[in-house]
Amino acid sequence: MKLIVGLGNPGKDYDKTRHNAGYMVVDRLIARHAAGAPVKARFNAAAVEARLPGGGGADETCLLLKPTTYMNRSGQSIAEAVRFYKLDPASELMVILDDVALPSGTIRIRPGGGTGGHNGLEDIERLLGTDAYPRCRIGIDASPEYMDQADYVLGRFTDEQWTLVGPAIERATEAVETYVRSGLDAAMNKYNAPDRPPRPKRERPPPEVGPDPSP
Repeated sequence: MKLIVGLGNPGKDYDKTRHNAGYMVVDRLIARHAAGAPVKARFNAAAVEARLPGGGGADETCLLLKPTTYMNRSGQSIAEAVRFYKLDPASELMVILDDVALPSGTIRIRPGGGTGGHNGLEDIERLLGTDAYPRCRIGIDASPEYMDQADYVLGRFTDEQWTLVGPAIERATEAVETYVRSGLDAAMNKYNAPDRPPRPKRERPPPEVGPDPSP
């Protein structure tokens, strides 16, 4: 059993907002692997059980979860599910979320780490008592200087941003599938962007040419 959680806020007012990038990935996983399956109200979340391709050709049972507690209380839903199934967060939980520290179009998968000021992660860490759980972060750009960050993350993507974020949502979906099938290291190796663009190769200067000896 693996628990796959997309963070976001419930309700039409928050549909397709930047803060709901995690919801979008879970919605795609449901469409791919559990289309038509009943959505149940469990663990203060909308929950769908799905079978994803696992290692060795066997399917893996996954609970796809969208907490309905609102972002700041995401940990309540996750902690309930982890305790119920007696899961190890380090190996059986994946949290998908937005990140203002990453540019749009970027995804980054990590086995753990700090919260980066993300209210959802802060609540998860508080209620799980650990930061050692995998997370897939989806870049949404930093908020403009003139805009409060809370207003920014609750706003919808610009058309320009969506041309980058739409494909990133797709890659994040595929990264979760790789995590379930082949493990965290495989997902990180395949989908993590480099920390910085590769430096261009320095071309060697052409050899110096002496004076032409011909008359």
